[in-house]
Amino acid sequence: MGEPYPGRWLVTGGRGFLGAAVVACARASGVTDIVAPGRDEADLTRQVEAEALLARTRPETVVHLAARVGGIEANRRNPGLFFYANATMGIHVVEACRQQGVRKLVVVGTTCAYPRLTPLPFREDDLWNGYPEATNAPYGVAKRALLTMVRAYREQYGLDGIYLLPANLYGPRDNFDLESGHVIPGLIRRFMEARDAAQPAVRLWGTGQPTREFLYVGDCADAVVRAARLYSGADPVNIGTGREIRIADLAALIAGLVGYGGELRWDPARPDGQPRRRLDVTRASHLFGFSATTPLEAGLRETIAWYAAARKAGPPEQQARGA
Repeated sequence: MGEPYPGRWLVTGGRGFLGAAVVACARASGVTDIVAPGRDEADLTRQVEAEALLARTRPETVVHLAARVGGIEANRRNPGLFFYANATMGIHVVEACRQQGVRKLVVVGTTCAYPRLTPLPFREDDLWNGYPEATNAPYGVAKRALLTMVRAYREQYGLDGIYLLPANLYGPRDNFDLESGHVIPGLIRRFMEARDAAQPAVRLWGTGQPTREFLYVGDCADAVVRAARLYSGADPVNIGTGREIRIADLAALIAGLVGYGGELRWDPARPDGQPRRRLDVTRASHLFGFSATTPLEAGLRETIAWYAAARKAGPPEQQARGA
């Protein structure tokens, strides 16, 4: 992978799900000086706090991961909050990087930024060819706008900022809260609880027919570190596996791995979200040699094992967030 990018790294959101994995991966690859502040140390939605954080830490490399995220229901309930928080955090961090003369900036976006009916596989050049899926559009548009900002700052100020678009993430330390979490941790928790309570059936959102592409969090962290070292272009880059799975098939797989044998009842009155997602991952392979290595079933087994241990250690909401 070459030599580590020089100097101190600042990882916003570095104590979160992806952030903790990026910090661990960077350290394993030889980065020795990393700052990973918590939300209590700097509220990045406030410009003065974002600028103070950069001025205080003086990093040479910044990886911006701090975000407000959640599943379909969380997005539906908080469209204004998700837009405001994600837009302002990104705007403030990018501007503070310019002020401090940061040498390398990595901004991590989301596949929710893609248009609802993007042709498969999703190619980076299709990002602007339509409006995102309505259930997560405010979040997706806020994150998409940061690509424009990063490109503008590259052109005007010479800021070496890059922009990555990871697939849906999963893995140990994910958010297992049923109200705000994503599909994989939600299914794992629901099936474990249904198994333990001997429930004959579990009702699930939607039709089960949409597809998603899932990326193990450790693989994503590897991609972020590789890109920070090896990529310096203006074009956005997909990070994923290039493989999709129907949500119905995913649910059946997780139920089997958890040991739940009851009926899966789908509720078509609930929204499905975007019909399909599968990324073209050619650019990441070509530009910085990234290829995901964790098969879905293997990653699910690790996630289930972690959550099973976490349940024994305390309340699911606290343990699953690494509190």
